[in-house]
Amino acid sequence: MSKKHLVIVESPAKAKTIGKYLGSEFTVKACMGHLRDLPKSTIGVDIENDFTPEYKPIRGKEEIIRELKKSAKESDTVYLATDPDREGEAISWHLQALLDLPEAKIRRVTFDEITRKVVTEAVANPRSLDMDLVDAQQARRILDRVVGYQISPIMWKKIRPSLSAGRVQSVATRMVDDRDREIAEFVPQEYWTLDALLQKELTAPFKAHYYGVGGKKKELSNEEEVREITEALQGAAFTVTSVKRSDKQRSPSPPFTTSTLQQEASRKVNMTPRRTMAIAQQLYEGVDITGVGTVGLITYMRTDSLRISAEAQAAAKDFIVERYGKSYYPAKARQYKAKGAAQDAHEAIRPSDVTLTPERIRADLTSEQYQLYRLIWSRFLASQMENAVYDTLSVEIGAKEHSFRASASRLKFSGYTAVYEESRDDEDKEEKEPTLPDLNEGEQLTLKGFEPAQHFTQPPAHYTEATLIRAMEENGIGRPSTYAPTVSTILERRYVKKEGKHLLITNLGKAVTAWMKKYFTDIADLKFTAQMEQQLDDVGEGKLPWKQVLRNFYDGGFAAHLEEAVEGEYMRPEPTVSEEVCPVCGKNLVERDGRFGPFLACPGFPDCTFTMPLVVEMPGRCPKCGGRILKRSGTSKTTGKQYNYYCCEFTNSKITDHHCDFMTWDVPTKVDCEVCGQTMFKRSGRGNPRPFCINEQCQNFLPEDKRGYLKKKTDGAEEKAEEKGAKKTAAKKTAAKKTAAKKPAAKKTTKKAATKKATTTKKTKE
Repeated sequence: MSKKHLVIVESPAKAKTIGKYLGSEFTVKACMGHLRDLPKSTIGVDIENDFTPEYKPIRGKEEIIRELKKSAKESDTVYLATDPDREGEAISWHLQALLDLPEAKIRRVTFDEITRKVVTEAVANPRSLDMDLVDAQQARRILDRVVGYQISPIMWKKIRPSLSAGRVQSVATRMVDDRDREIAEFVPQEYWTLDALLQKELTAPFKAHYYGVGGKKKELSNEEEVREITEALQGAAFTVTSVKRSDKQRSPSPPFTTSTLQQEASRKVNMTPRRTMAIAQQLYEGVDITGVGTVGLITYMRTDSLRISAEAQAAAKDFIVERYGKSYYPAKARQYKAKGAAQDAHEAIRPSDVTLTPERIRADLTSEQYQLYRLIWSRFLASQMENAVYDTLSVEIGAKEHSFRASASRLKFSGYTAVYEESRDDEDKEEKEPTLPDLNEGEQLTLKGFEPAQHFTQPPAHYTEATLIRAMEENGIGRPSTYAPTVSTILERRYVKKEGKHLLITNLGKAVTAWMKKYFTDIADLKFTAQMEQQLDDVGEGKLPWKQVLRNFYDGGFAAHLEEAVEGEYMRPEPTVSEEVCPVCGKNLVERDGRFGPFLACPGFPDCTFTMPLVVEMPGRCPKCGGRILKRSGTSKTTGKQYNYYCCEFTNSKITDHHCDFMTWDVPTKVDCEVCGQTMFKRSGRGNPRPFCINEQCQNFLPEDKRGYLKKKTDGAEEKAEEKGAKKTAAKKTAAKKTAAKKPAAKKTTKKAATKKATTTKKTKE
């Protein structure tokens, strides 16, 4: 009799994929994440009893627990195949306790990638539960629970109800607050640049940038200095003093980690970190590919490692040499080293099979899956390719004791750039170098004029989701699995708001940060949080007892801070005053928070109760009256979902007699139509569609049915569907008649016999 085996994974998609790789003796079921956790209603941690946790089955998952218990009881072996990280290890540990599984019956297996080869090898080589990883997860979970459940109630009284504090989210909020303060306090410094417009005979003029005097660099700080130089060089000879030609090599970026994937997806395909991780999860768990079957397309996506397996490197080498040629592969395979704080538990994020090119499987992927897979595939392949080579030309030009410099470069060998080139944040973008004529030392150049320009130093840019995650990683705040949830949390709590791509601190966020800095200095401190992350890593590596971390934290100052906060002062957030005016009493409306989000209300409450939706001013002008375009939101009466639309500021206006009925679902842009000059719009939704003109009188006008929206079923389509349904019904009736026609004799005989019997009975009675 063959043995039965149960494999428990976290998601149904993963269960479906793995089930196709294993034999009939294996049953694969999904536990849908955690089935046991600390209770929501109470802190669930006995602090007095050495931080003993009180774990309970999660409400609503009783049916899953019953099914898994039944399957586990009927199986000879249970393979716990949850995710290969601390959280996954803890879920397996909870499953063992919840399903009452004896040690001899369980096997722990992990999959860094979900392919047939990796899955079968993992099942053939199981291990035992890693209790160090479990303890690290318990320490993090209990630490966050103690912080959240003990600080939050104090915040409700001292600041405002329904707030929350967190060991990582509070630091992330502070980082945004610190950056905004730095921008607000920034004092710009004046500086100047000076370009000389020079020309070699019969060639186009080019610019050379002022460098300095006597071979030493000189910064120009004011207009007077610039004027002195330009006056001194009037009529001076400009001579090429040196020409340097060289090859400059540029190396590829390493393959993705969780952090860099979230950053690049935000920059290149406009995905939020949360959405990026959701799509990456789908690619990891498995997609049905034509001609291949169900396969996990990428390796595990929660990692801070840059390591690549020798097998993956060999596959990349074969692919690169075959498609691009030997010159595109370096002399030896590239190795990348992660930062010191990296756990290096898994490989970097890469495609599980490099031969599954994005173009080859595009038809089997959704648009978002394709975009993210192409990003991961291209970055990995480029990371294994040869450097790009640029032919650079640097020229120094002398005029009296002053010198000017110009440089240019052109791509000589594409190398890895044939596949991928990393994008940059706005503040990191480089200016493109101009082209230069063929110059030689000693040549005389003609001065066509000077181009002086005044500049002012710029403050650091506001954080975006991508740059905040990068800063968190650089400061050791959080870990790969926490970046996206942390950013989402501070946005949902409205400590931070999003304007365009920029994250800005709110008045509520300022109040929370100020209060945390005053009463919980350690938790709001970046270095302390990073040190705590390192201690949790030490627990995961078996270097430190997990309860010792909790004791050191609680007795090392946290308990005393709690007492101070209870007795401390109130810090009510200042309301944000808007430019909108109350039509009843004339006061400027202020922003308030309600059950369904922020709204504008009169500060004269309760004497004045006027409220209105929050006004978000969009770029552009109303095409009907030239007023401001505002973003408004509503809630569907049928589905309860919120939606956005855009209208004129004078739509349904209560403030003025000027009324306008302009309203659209399309998003206004900063771009004006080249023909009619009106504001152009773009299609709402994900992606970055091209702007179009909505002015029907303009030759650039784009009709609504050509703007890229999904078409709804028309009446004709519904009629066709009804006709198709009618045909199916008719076909079923015909089939039923044919089936009945095959059994006529039996039915007719029975009917005749019944009639004959009835006649005989009647005669007998008579």
